[in-house]
Amino acid sequence: MHIAYLTPEYPNQFCTASGGLGTSIQNMAEALVAKGVQVSIILYGQEIEKHLRENDIQFYFIQQQKYKVTGWYLYRKYLERRIGEIVKNNQIDLIEAPDWTGITAFMKLDIPLVIRMNGTDAYFCALENRKQKFKNRFFERDAMKRADSILAVSDYTGRKTMEIFNLERNYEVIPNSISIENFKPPENRSDSNRILYFGTLIRKKGVLELAAIFNDVVEQQKEAKLIFAGRDVVDVFERVSTLELFKQKLSKEAAKRFEYVGSLDYAMVRKEIEKASVVVLPSFAEALPMTWLEAMAMEKALVTSDIGWAPEVMVNGETGFTVDPKNHHLYAEKILQLLTDNKLSEKMGKAARKRVIEKFSTEVVVEKNIKFYRKVISGKLEFRVQSSEV
Repeated sequence: MHIAYLTPEYPNQFCTASGGLGTSIQNMAEALVAKGVQVSIILYGQEIEKHLRENDIQFYFIQQQKYKVTGWYLYRKYLERRIGEIVKNNQIDLIEAPDWTGITAFMKLDIPLVIRMNGTDAYFCALENRKQKFKNRFFERDAMKRADSILAVSDYTGRKTMEIFNLERNYEVIPNSISIENFKPPENRSDSNRILYFGTLIRKKGVLELAAIFNDVVEQQKEAKLIFAGRDVVDVFERVSTLELFKQKLSKEAAKRFEYVGSLDYAMVRKEIEKASVVVLPSFAEALPMTWLEAMAMEKALVTSDIGWAPEVMVNGETGFTVDPKNHHLYAEKILQLLTDNKLSEKMGKAARKRVIEKFSTEVVVEKNIKFYRKVISGKLEFRVQSSEV
């Protein structure tokens, strides 16, 4: 069996960028190779044209092309031809593509196409109450209609996406996964007053809510410290730095207890998680967040949001607490409870890692993917149904 992943990102030195999508693909690709499955990574929208082989995985970097008009269509047709050549020359059995901006819209491929729903632009616009560009919605819907089979990383994402596009498509839920070996619990106890947020500094991740929450925490626990680790971005509404917006909302005392350590590589992020007593991830918009899984795998008690996908990852009161991020007082109360009750924090941390091992470890999830791919390739998985038109 030979599986190819079509993606704009992957953790590779030659790739233009990589985030959660790239990491999740890397986890699965390496796990599939370990199981004897051939894997190719087809990277589109790249700055360079390059073919290489690393870790028994074949990489095809496809350079972004420039067109005077209708580039959105012509580049997709260019990709269709390039993918067809790669498929033919390497006997690839199946291609998996992301749902974001519908890169496979207008494409006709000779092998089964699977789209994995990590969250379309339409999905995140709906969760954030933002207006979506018409063309992005059109591309994403067309790509969904053309796919032979569909996966969703969470049932909430699947249901919400079908509702948004007014489609009647079946899908199978297979979550993102992480390598348990890469996220082990720390040997020593963490700083009991250290609160960590890690990830992109952006409104949809609930970052701005943390200012009011931390103000409340500091009023009751003077020694508490809040650490931010991640890339700062320009706020979509205010058009200024999200970090600066956050700082403006802090009280004088809270500002003294806040530290921004910047955007860190993976190794340094793990060190920050190790040092944290409580991890706070109050996101408003996710499909199935890798940050939650990483912190849980490291036996950290979390206070997360309680929205949509949350119950599929967290068990409120067992692996940590799930709280509405806009309920600042209750959110702060749960953080303080974990800061002051070491036994509870440790108990929840252990329960969190146990849940990740059982449901989200790469060792478990890779078997689900292999079974799914085999059914699609053999034609035994029939997920195509008639869609309802808007």
